[in-house]
Amino acid sequence: MVAVLLVLLLALILFGAGFALKVLWWVALAVIVLWLLGFLVRGTTAAGGRGRWYRW
Repeated sequence: MVAVLLVLLLALILFGAGFALKVLWWVALAVIVLWLLGFLVRGTTAAGGRGRWYRW
């Protein structure tokens, strides 16, 4: 009985980790798209095309 519970617990942990990693991939993709859009838009509309929309 303990082995079955351990297997179920392991399955739940792995499922949760897989779901969290998939969500993190989507979040990372959205951040990259926003960064690229901001970089392109700011780079073409700033004075002389040299403006940066970030501070580093």
